[in-house]
Order: sequence, then C-alpha cells, then structure tokens
Amino acid sequence: MSRLGGRISRELPVGRLIDLARRAERAGLDEVWVVEDCFYAGGIATAATVLAATESITLGIGVLPTVARNPAIAAMELAALAELHPGRLIAGFGHGVPAWMKQIGAYPASPLAALEETLSAVRRLLAGERVSTTGRHVRLDDLVLEFPPAVVPPVYAGVRGLKSLAVGGKHADGTIPGEPSNAPART
Repeated sequence: MSRLGGRISRELPVGRLIDLARRAERAGLDEVWVVEDCFYAGGIATAATVLAATESITLGIGVLPTVARNPAIAAMELAALAELHPGRLIAGFGHGVPAWMKQIGAYPASPLAALEETLSAVRRLLAGERVSTTGRHVRLDDLVLEFPPAVVPPVYAGVRGLKSLAVGGKHADGTIPGEPSNAPART
C-alpha cells in the first residue's frame, strides 16, 4: 500500500504548522511529518498541536534524538498522543546530530547502544509491558505505563549507517532514512 506525505520544514515558524497541516489534510495526503532538530521547535509539542488541529491525517515525528529524553518520559508523551489520536501517530527516534548532542551534554559513549536500548524500551512501554533494564544508556526499574495506548503507534528508526540500520531493523517497526539519503522516505 502506497502512502503519500509531506514534511513541514523545521525552518518555518511554528505558527505556520496548523495551516500547513490542514492544507495537507485537505489535499488528501496520508501523512504530515514534523521535525525535531536542535534548536528549533520541539517534536512532541508540534506533534500535539498538529494532531489537535487536524482530523484524519497521520502525524509523523522525525526524529526524536534518543539521548535528549528519558525513554520512559518519551513513551509517556507518545502514549498520551496515541491515546488521544488513535492510529494517527508515527514516532521516529534517531541518534541526534553529534554536535548538537554534545552542545546539550547528551552525547553518549555508544550512540548505537543508546538507539537500541531506547527503541526497545519505548516500544515495550507503549505495548503495555513492564520494563526493567540496565543498559549502557537506559536504566529503568520495574516501570509500566499506567495508560498505555489502545492503538500502539509504530516506532521508527531515523538512521542511515549500516550498523544503525541493523539496530533499527531489529528494534524498530520501520526506518526513516537519515539525511542525506537516496533511499525511499519510509520503508
């Protein structure tokens, strides 16, 4: 099944999001994507705004840096959006731009471990599982979401390197090729 979507540029003021998302929905697009890049607008806040302002279009977040948020908090936020807007959310996680992650003091010793552990924890939490894990990056102790979503959103890996693609293939529902890439927008 083919789907058609568009990405709202991170460079546009957030005040333009609602109009652009509504126009995409009226034009019959299946998806609209918002971008989280340091230091533009936050992906969760813009996703919530677009979902609330539209009726049927699927919203993709491309991509949340795995090390910028605790996976439990990210899962809580995504669960709330997924429950409020069932079947309309796709969450993307990636490494984050190394220079930006260093700027915020969040660059991990192993970006691959951070990606793998975050994808695994977030997906399990969204599925309603109880999670305990002590990894190199993610540490959760007997955690379960009180309100897991009835419709669990897919969690994609926004990556491009071979090792990262392998991690995404094992721990994500799909891949959003990182920029720059000649691959299809979503696989």
